[in-house]
Amino acid sequence: MSILAVGLSHRSAELTTLERAAIAPHNQGKVLHQLQQAPHVSEVMLVSTCNRTEVYAVVETFHGGLNDVTDVLAAQAGMDQTDLYDSLYVHYAGAAVEHVFNVASGLDSMVVGETQILGQVRSSYADAREAGTVGRTLHELIQTTLRVGKRVHTETGLDALGASVVSESLAAAGDLTGAHALIVGAGSMGALSGSHLRKAGVGAITVVNRTQVNAERLAASITEHGVPASAMPMSELAAAVAKADVVVACTGAQDAVVTLEHLATRTKPVVICDLGLPRDVDPAVTSVAGVTLVDLETVQRRMREAGTPTTEKQKARAAGIVLDEVREYLAGQRSAEVTPTVTALRRRAAEVVDAELLRLDNRLPGMDVAVREEVGRTVRRVVDKLLHAPTVRVKQLAAETADTDYANALRELFCLDPQAPAAVASPTATPEEDK
Repeated sequence: MSILAVGLSHRSAELTTLERAAIAPHNQGKVLHQLQQAPHVSEVMLVSTCNRTEVYAVVETFHGGLNDVTDVLAAQAGMDQTDLYDSLYVHYAGAAVEHVFNVASGLDSMVVGETQILGQVRSSYADAREAGTVGRTLHELIQTTLRVGKRVHTETGLDALGASVVSESLAAAGDLTGAHALIVGAGSMGALSGSHLRKAGVGAITVVNRTQVNAERLAASITEHGVPASAMPMSELAAAVAKADVVVACTGAQDAVVTLEHLATRTKPVVICDLGLPRDVDPAVTSVAGVTLVDLETVQRRMREAGTPTTEKQKARAAGIVLDEVREYLAGQRSAEVTPTVTALRRRAAEVVDAELLRLDNRLPGMDVAVREEVGRTVRRVVDKLLHAPTVRVKQLAAETADTDYANALRELFCLDPQAPAAVASPTATPEEDK
């Protein structure tokens, strides 16, 4: 079993393709189960954000797993596999581990170093756990991934830049001091938008959401942090847009939420930031005088043109940490792979000792009990000493190189039943999430 990462992001696909491949939150559980039920997939996790859709799977074979995953992704996007392939990136085994570490560290983000992705990976893992599609392998990988992401931000200072897609979108909107802002959507992106709008100095915020109670909850939270905020139902979106100087749309809906009809009563210029994937705003709104649209393509272009020379040293330091962590993780995995065989070998040795002591009992039934016990201890000490050095060394060798199958060598040398290590390694329960 190996890790397979398949996905598409702002680095590999056009925004229109990302929109088609995006998986709405209410569909993610269904997609996870479709992926897990595929013939070559045993564990799976899905990361779907405003600029990426990725699958991390534990697969039996590379080609079989890749075909299974792309089948599901293509069906979700309404595309042929061959058409989707052009926009995909694929990482396997060690390369997949390096990729997920880079993602969680913010090194693969549109805005390098942003910290939001770490929370999104954590949330995606929690969703997969709840759906029952995570086992021991993904559990260990993602727990390590979250630790690596935290380490990178702590030791490099990348997170001190405080940048994110939201902050870059609002930066493109210009000076917002005293402005009236409208947030369309009350999820995690809406909450993050509220935080950045407060920092930008807006005078008031209105929250519109399909579920009124969620809009009211976010508005109350924003008010508690010092900026007056109110909630309005989605039916009053046009009136809310009419009052706004800046609109941030981040609903996760499958169709456009802000359309031309919502601008019919507008009497002043407005900047609309579309953070949705698929788009929350109909691009046709740009035909209306006084409307400025900032979308993910705008942010990507800004980042490409601006460059970030001051972060190059931090990025290099972060990349070095990731590579060190990848090597350590893979070494630990190789050592862990041989552990069940070592355990099976020791179990087999104990069985041989027990069998020989039983033969001794049958041949010398009158042996003194104390002598019998001392003979047993002596034989076991001899076996333990003989096995100690090779079993310790085989774990070290397995950790140091991937070129030799030391577990299989042990099985061959000691004539172990191939099923014995598998029985030792089989978990009896799903591990609890690390605190």
